Amino acid sequence: MVKLSKETTALLDDIEERIDPETEKNYFLQWKDFLDGKFKGDIFTPKRNKTSAAGVAYRNVNINDAIGDYELMLVSQMEGVSRALERPSGTLDIRCNYGTGIMTSVLGAKIFVMPYQQNTLPTTYPVGSVDEIRKIIDKGLPQLKNGWGKQVFEMGEFIKEVFERYPKISEYVSVYHPDTQGPLDICELLWGSDIFYSMYDEPELVHGMLRLSTDLCTEFLEKWYNLFPVSSDINSHWGSFMYKGGIVLRNDSAMNISADFYREFALQYDSELLAHFGGGVVHFCGRGDHYIEVMSKIPGLTGINMSQPHLNDMEKIYANTVDKNIKLLGFNRKTAEKDLTRNGGFGGNLHSS
Repeated sequence: MVKLSKETTALLDDIEERIDPETEKNYFLQWKDFLDGKFKGDIFTPKRNKTSAAGVAYRNVNINDAIGDYELMLVSQMEGVSRALERPSGTLDIRCNYGTGIMTSVLGAKIFVMPYQQNTLPTTYPVGSVDEIRKIIDKGLPQLKNGWGKQVFEMGEFIKEVFERYPKISEYVSVYHPDTQGPLDICELLWGSDIFYSMYDEPELVHGMLRLSTDLCTEFLEKWYNLFPVSSDINSHWGSFMYKGGIVLRNDSAMNISADFYREFALQYDSELLAHFGGGVVHFCGRGDHYIEVMSKIPGLTGINMSQPHLNDMEKIYANTVDKNIKLLGFNRKTAEKDLTRNGGFGGNLHSS
C-alpha cells in the first residue's frame, strides 16, 4: 500500500473536500455543448459556478525533484488541480510529467536532465548518426519500460492506487495521457536536425523511423489506456481544455518542413494515430499556416491547439480550423479579441481561457 506524507495527505484531503460535484458537472456540460457545436457566442470561455481557495500551502515542487520521486510528482500535479479549483476556468487533470523525451528514451536515447535551477522538464540527446537510426529500426519495437517508460507506468499505478482512496478526486480529476509527442517530433528528437537532410537523401529510412515511431505510440498508449481508459466522447488535457477524441499529437517539428513534405512524411502517420484513437487534437508551436490546409483534411481531427499566432497568417489558420468546424483550443485571447470582426467570426468554434 502506498504511504503518503502528512503534507501530501493534507493536500489531497483539501482537494477532495473542495470539489463540488454539481459545479464540475455544470462545467463539463458547458464544454460538451461547445464541443457538440451548440455554443453560439464569439469566444468560448467556460466558467465554474463556484471556486474555492486552497486550504493548504503550496510546496511548488521542483521538476527535478518530481521526476525522481513518485509522491513529489503527484504533489506537483495535484497542486495544479488545486489551483484550477481557485479559478473560474481550468480543467481538473494531471499526467505523468516526464517531458518530451519519453518515447525517444524508450527507443534508447540518452536522457538529458536540465539544471536544477531551470525547473524545466527533461528531454533526450539525439542518437548521433544515421547508423544508430538504422540499428534502432532493425531492432523493431522496444520494451515499453525502457527509459522513462518504467517511471511513467509505475507512476500511473501509483496514481491509481492513491485515487482509489478519494471518491471525488477519482470521479472528477482526469489522468490524461503522457507526452508521447507525435511521429515526426519523435523522429527529430531522436535523429537530430540532420533528419531534414535525410528527407532528401534517404527518404525510405525516414519513413522507416516514422513507421516505428507510430507503432510505438500506438502500443504505448494502448497500454496506458488499459490503466486509465480514455473516454469515448470527451477528454481533457493540459489543465486547460477538453476535446473530442482520444489523443493529442504534438507536431512542433512540422514548422521546419514544407506543406509538400508534411504531406509526404507526416500526414500518413498523424492520420493513422488519429484514426486509431477515435480522433483528437494536434498541437504545434511556431508557424503552421503553410501546412494547416493539408492537416485540416485529416479525418477525425477535431481541434488545433497552437501558440504564437503572431508567427502565422491567422486568416489561413482560421479558414482551415474554425471555418471548417475544427475547434481552436486554448487560443490566445488578445488575438481572438482583435480578430473578432473577421468575416464570419469564429462560428462558435474558438476557445480561450
